[in-house]
Order: sequence, then structure tokens, then C-alpha cells
Amino acid sequence: MPAGGHPDWLRPEWDAPGVGALMTTRAGGISEGAFESMNLRDGLGDSPAAVVHNQAVFAAAIGARPVWLNQVHGAAVVRLRPELFGQLPTADASICTEPGLACTVQVADCLPVLFAAPGATFPRGVGAAHAGWRGLAGGVLEATIAALCDAAACAPGELQAWLGPCIGPRQFEVGAEVLQAFGADPQRGDQAFFTARAAPGKWLADLAGLARERLRRAGVSRLAGGGWCTVEQASRFFSYRRDRVTGRMVAAVWLERRG
Repeated sequence: MPAGGHPDWLRPEWDAPGVGALMTTRAGGISEGAFESMNLRDGLGDSPAAVVHNQAVFAAAIGARPVWLNQVHGAAVVRLRPELFGQLPTADASICTEPGLACTVQVADCLPVLFAAPGATFPRGVGAAHAGWRGLAGGVLEATIAALCDAAACAPGELQAWLGPCIGPRQFEVGAEVLQAFGADPQRGDQAFFTARAAPGKWLADLAGLARERLRRAGVSRLAGGGWCTVEQASRFFSYRRDRVTGRMVAAVWLERRG
């Protein structure tokens, strides 16, 4: 595999020298069947040996040590330190101010959001958040922004954010509980980020749009990405909503080592 990962993998369109970031797709691994080919999560029914191989390929491609999270669709944020490598912190977001450790998010329809806090001569910190609708409504993006700004001594307006692939607005059918979680009125028809369906009590939700709105309200205006649908691009992305039994992609961001 070329240095820096498979050519099909995604890379943020941002101006953040000294920050490494990418997101895997289905390409580049050795998993088979429903997990073909770059599944990076164990415990889903894939061959453990294939997952170990894929994770090693991924770590070599990014040139940093990925710290995996036990994601629970919440809003907890962990600050990465060397002693956490090899552990599995329970959180849905992480930040880091030390080169060599990678913040990671595993997804297969939920939205990954990567953050960079650029500095005058070298970036001050990075972060990654796992934003399904529960975590997004629960404030995972706001919590990540607050933690990163505190650790990197910067303001939200200095951050850059990149939104990766997620279930798109033509595919994400939701019920009234999702609208209520975001303060929308289930008694109304079409409204911001929700399109009413013909079926009673069902809407199509714009997960990436909801995230952009939350980011802007939190003071982050430099946004990129968010234009891919995991459900509609079956050959490129894993999708739990589409396939149920499937693999997981990873979005990662890290501070590159100086010199």
C-alpha cells in the first residue's frame, strides 16, 4: 500500500500543516464477505486475524499509534496520553495535544467529525467525535470543542472541522423521538433538517446538516466535508442501516512528529 494509505481513502480539505488526518473506506484490507475488505473492528463476526492485519495496515499508513474507543453513543470526551495506548476508554470523542497518538472514530453510518487547532508555527491539538443522532443531540460536538479549546488554549473560531461520510438525508428515516431530541416539533411537516414522509410519524433527517448547525452555533465556522452517503455508496462504504452485518471504517486525526 502507498505511504499514507490506500488511494481511495478520504483526506480532509483543510489548511492545517502539521496535522495528519484521513478516513478509511472499504478498500485496502483482507477481510471477506460482508466485511470486505478494510474492516477495522473486531467482535462483529469477521476473522480476528483479518482485523488484526487491517489494523496493522492502518497504523502503518498513518504513522501514529491509534487509540481506539469503546463508543456508546454518548458525549464523553477523553484526552489521549501515551499511557492510554492499548486500553479502550469508554467515550465517543477524544482530543490530543501530543504528537504520535491518533484520535479515532469507528463508524458505519454515524457521522465522524475531525478537528484541528492550528497554531502559529505548529498545531496545538486535534480531536475526533463519533456523532450518531443520540450523541449529536446529547452534545458530543460541543463537549469535544470545549475540551479541545481548553487543552489547546484556543477559541472555537480558530478550529477547523471536517465531516466524514454518514447516512445521507435521502436515507435516514427517523421517528418522532429523533425530532424531539433536537427540539423539533413532530406535529409539523417539513422543517429544518427534517423532511416529512408519506408514512405517518416518519421523517428523513439530515444528520450532517444537523451537525453543521451545531458546529456553527458553537463558534466553529471553518467546515469541510460531509458530502457522502454511506447507504447509497455500497461499494465504497460500510453501512449498518443498509446491511446490518457489516464492518467499520475509521476516521483518524493526529499531530505529526516534528523533524
